[in-house]
Amino acid sequence: MAFDRIDRQILALLQEDGRMTNVELAERVGLTAPPCLRRVRALEEAGAIRGYHAALDPRLLGFTITVFALVSLKSQAGSDLAAFEEHIATIPEVRECHMLNGEIDFILKIVAADLESFQSMLTTQLITAPNVASVKTSPTVRTSKALPGIPVSAGE
Repeated sequence: MAFDRIDRQILALLQEDGRMTNVELAERVGLTAPPCLRRVRALEEAGAIRGYHAALDPRLLGFTITVFALVSLKSQAGSDLAAFEEHIATIPEVRECHMLNGEIDFILKIVAADLESFQSMLTTQLITAPNVASVKTSPTVRTSKALPGIPVSAGE
């Protein structure tokens, strides 16, 4: 799907504030409400907009630790990679899982209430997962930038 300047503006504005009303969105991109809504629906149907989410504060909800884990597997056969990804999908504390190219097979972003709960999840669900050769973890000290989504330019 080709995205014109208005589509890109819509995407950027909704990524910034998914609760924006269609009327406000239409005003901001220079359209009336009906054609703006048609564009939003077309962007949703095309898969450019995959969903709408609330940005939650992990600390206020009791998740005080964020850890990145570098996981190496014993085998990189397709079925072993898929089995690992399926296992990881069952662990709610794992918020992101990215397969990498190189020495490390996966990097995971994990949240936990505290160090004890993280250690428990690590030893009972991650290290013991089938085909895991090693896990190296690094707790974050602070996060200075965490922007959701992607940079969307208004250009074509």
